Amino acid sequence: MKISGRKDYMVSLESVAMTDIVLNMFIFFFISFSLLYTFNPYRIQKLEVKLPQAANTTPIKDTAQVDITITNEGLMYLDKGLVTRKELKDKVKTIYKNNPKINIMLRSDRLARFKDIVYVLDTLTEIGVKNLNIVAITEQ
Repeated sequence: MKISGRKDYMVSLESVAMTDIVLNMFIFFFISFSLLYTFNPYRIQKLEVKLPQAANTTPIKDTAQVDITITNEGLMYLDKGLVTRKELKDKVKTIYKNNPKINIMLRSDRLARFKDIVYVLDTLTEIGVKNLNIVAITEQ
């Protein structure tokens, strides 16, 4: 009878390879999703719109103002915060009710759909806004 004091362990390299593959996939997806989250266009605070050009512009004095921005995709922002059409109407109504002398600055991308601009203008007219300014850049 043979009695052995040690057990022979079989080392399987298949589990090491599978662990390596799973770890690499985890790292790949973790980096990919973190980059997608970081560079998501809805998280960008600086709104880049290509303003239309105008021959005659007047600078606005530093007074209380609210910026409404319309992008070429049709998204609407109120002071750099993304809003829906209903939220835009409700928030502007509240702001205007608290301060009727506030200036509304409409910044629209030059490629924005005209129906989005008309909706904002119609909403502001319904609210009764008197101080509306359309932002443009001077021709060079």
